Amino acid sequence: MNQLIGRTEEQDKLTQYMQSGKAEFVAVYGRRRVGKTFLIDSFFKCNYAFSTSGIIGGKKEEEVEAFYTSLVMYGYKKSCPKTWMGLFSALRELLTEKLKRGKKRCVIFIDELPCFDTTKSGFIHALDYFWNSWASKQNRIFFIICGSATSWIMRNIINNHGGLHNRLTHEIRLHPFTLRETEIYLKSKGARWSRLNILHIYMALGGIPYYLSLLNVKLSPAINIDQLFFSEDAELKQEYNRLYASLFKNPEHYINVVETLAKCQSGISRKELAEKLKLKDNGHFGNVLSDLENCGFIRQYNTFSKVTKVNGGLYQIIDFFTIFYLTFAKQKSTNTHFWSDGLLSPKQNNWYGLAFERVCMAHIQQIKKALGIDRIHSEYYSWRSKDSEHGAQIDLVIDRADNICNICEMKYSHGLYSLKKNEYFKIINRGNVFQEESATKNGIQFVIITTFGLTENLYSNLAQHTVNLNDIFN
Repeated sequence: MNQLIGRTEEQDKLTQYMQSGKAEFVAVYGRRRVGKTFLIDSFFKCNYAFSTSGIIGGKKEEEVEAFYTSLVMYGYKKSCPKTWMGLFSALRELLTEKLKRGKKRCVIFIDELPCFDTTKSGFIHALDYFWNSWASKQNRIFFIICGSATSWIMRNIINNHGGLHNRLTHEIRLHPFTLRETEIYLKSKGARWSRLNILHIYMALGGIPYYLSLLNVKLSPAINIDQLFFSEDAELKQEYNRLYASLFKNPEHYINVVETLAKCQSGISRKELAEKLKLKDNGHFGNVLSDLENCGFIRQYNTFSKVTKVNGGLYQIIDFFTIFYLTFAKQKSTNTHFWSDGLLSPKQNNWYGLAFERVCMAHIQQIKKALGIDRIHSEYYSWRSKDSEHGAQIDLVIDRADNICNICEMKYSHGLYSLKKNEYFKIINRGNVFQEESATKNGIQFVIITTFGLTENLYSNLAQHTVNLNDIFN
């Protein structure tokens, strides 16, 4: 088995839960391909009392057969029950014998759990009965479930209002790798890439371990992107459609949302999004947004200011792979060197700028630490002027408890960034409009976040603080 990179916090939690001395029911969830199964298999070293996995897109008969086959593999010797109640009764019988024979924890792992819940199958009721009537009373049972269909897990397990209500003892959400974890992972594969190289890969793939595992570290990042997205047999050519189809029963609704958001880089409100899609802003639409947010594809970015007391939020797509695919790969170019041939083109340079902003927004804790304010309570949000004449927008305001507002500007560059006169006055104007409209009594400090820092010139003293790529990696 490959080495487990990072996931220290998650491993600490699993260790703590294993040592609790009571029955545990743990859900691990997160975006598809983020490494949930690998984390669990690595932590437990596949030492399970019982383990099985659902079949994505499987019919009820296929799911039942998969579960029964696993029962047989772990020692069950009777014929296959015809219902989920019967299958979970068989699991109880199998585990009872194992509990009698040993004194260690009995770890049960069900992967891709949502797949088992086919229409009118009775799976949830059987799971409910298995846990409440027996498993929850066995101090040595450690029941862990996993699934990429995060929205299903949220509704049916974590926020269940029936028999499983409040029965889950712990939940662990697995996030994509940070830049630092990505660097450690790539170095473990033998990569000798610079941090700028790794940033470029991260912009296209995000911190998704499976996608990173496909990289050939003997080649350059640009050639890797060509091979993964644009070559004749590109491994990620069909990933986009498979990704959404594997998570949602009606993927076209979700794809319409993400493709609309992809055209609005700065984010739009829920009302604006519904209008663009020509949909009613109702509960169903809200569920689609919640599902996408829970699966890590979009976020509702806070635009609330504690000074103005204006509530609201902007929806923004945050999945790096999805954005890259829609921006470049969806057009299905016949040029197998599409990415390499377009290096330093205006379209790529514009994408670098926007992608760098998204990388920064995914590393706000690292930015706060670089500013020395990680121990100071703060809220962060975006801000847009209500005055269309100014059209001012700030992507990141860090509103601190010590009465300072950090106004952050994010600038991508292949080298030192040189602040020009027109940008200098644009940033000053944004700060002035923000102070006026928000009526904040806090002091204002400008922060410039760049790849390699600022060139010292007539305008560089605008920045009270600078943050660079090394800060974000660390």
